[in-house]
Amino acid sequence: MFLQKSGALMRILIVMLPTVIVSLCVGGTLSVAVAVQERSIRDRAAEQVYDVASSVARLEQVRAVLQGSGLVGVAASGDVSDPGRIASEVLIAELQEVADLTERAAGVDYVVVADIEGVRLTHPDEARRGEHVSTDHSAVLQGREFVGTEVGTLGPTLRAKVPVRGEDGVVGVVSVGVLEAKIAEDLNEALVQMVPWAAVALVVGTVLSSLLGAALNRRLRRLEAVAAESEQQQRTAAILREQTHEFHTRMHVVHGLVSQGEFTQALDYIAQVVPLHTAFPGDSGAITDASKPVSVLPAVHPLLRAVVESLTAELRARRVTLHADVGAGIVPDDQLVVVVSNLCINASESGARSVWLTLESRDGMVRGVVEDDGPGIPQKLARKVFSRGYSSKPDVGGLGRGVGLDLVLQAVTSRRGSIEIGASRASGARFSFEWPEEALC
Repeated sequence: MFLQKSGALMRILIVMLPTVIVSLCVGGTLSVAVAVQERSIRDRAAEQVYDVASSVARLEQVRAVLQGSGLVGVAASGDVSDPGRIASEVLIAELQEVADLTERAAGVDYVVVADIEGVRLTHPDEARRGEHVSTDHSAVLQGREFVGTEVGTLGPTLRAKVPVRGEDGVVGVVSVGVLEAKIAEDLNEALVQMVPWAAVALVVGTVLSSLLGAALNRRLRRLEAVAAESEQQQRTAAILREQTHEFHTRMHVVHGLVSQGEFTQALDYIAQVVPLHTAFPGDSGAITDASKPVSVLPAVHPLLRAVVESLTAELRARRVTLHADVGAGIVPDDQLVVVVSNLCINASESGARSVWLTLESRDGMVRGVVEDDGPGIPQKLARKVFSRGYSSKPDVGGLGRGVGLDLVLQAVTSRRGSIEIGASRASGARFSFEWPEEALC
């Protein structure tokens, strides 16, 4: 039972394993693809903001505005009629237009130009212009460039900061950034495009792996059946070898007694080895004395008479009654004995309480019928019952069943005969067979 459960579990694992592997592979590939896509989007965004910041920092207009002496201070003065204030406001307004145009053309979220003091000259939010920047620009003012994520007035952004160099050194900073939220949106769009392909790959892979698993499962089932049958046959063969050896030993004893004329001792020995049960338990005289011949079927061939008496005793031990009607003139051989014995014993094991055996020789044919009052055999199983290994009875001893009817079929076909299955008069099973009489010679 444990081995059967282990085999079933192994088959389930084999069927499921390809699907699990495909799922893991698709999931792993999708994860790697997402990571690669995210890195690619971030790299492109970083390259984009850096290129835009560098381009803006090199503009002559930007350098001119930032190099203008006191330009921002003049713009911040309170005298609205000051010509210097008016000029500076015009220049800064033109610079804001350049920043706005660059934002739209490059697809970035902001372009901020700040002076050496860190005061914004441009910003998407007008209220933020003229204020000090919200992040540290000290390293950039020293001439170092920066690319990375910082949190500013618009939120977390991937930004590039590039120093603006004038005739006397750094005169300001250009900061260009893309919102992290926008990068996340781009990644989500990429995922939306990848997921259908991943789903198709998963479905196709699962279907193919399931087909492969099913094929492997069928193959394993066949191999298990072959292995089980082989193991069963090995056990049966081992027991048959032991029984054959024991039988040969006993035959040698019987031969020795008979050859010395000790017939009574030979019969006594046979009675001890194979007692003949002729009554139900509790009846008077449960075992016959084998030294006294039983006077049944006097006109029947001695071998057939012995077979019928043996079957009668064996079936009575199973609480089954054998009714035999054997015609005279039949000269049996071992194959007829095999057919009759197996059919009668099989009937007694099927749950029958009575078995009827009929043998006759007519028109050059030997015909036989074995009927019982058991549960019968469904028509759909009529041919299957002759298959080796098939049995409706449990294999309690573990020695293998489903051999007897296979031997019957072999014996009948070897005699160029035929065998049919039907329903008996008692609603049980009925086996009828026949073969040419000369086949017994």
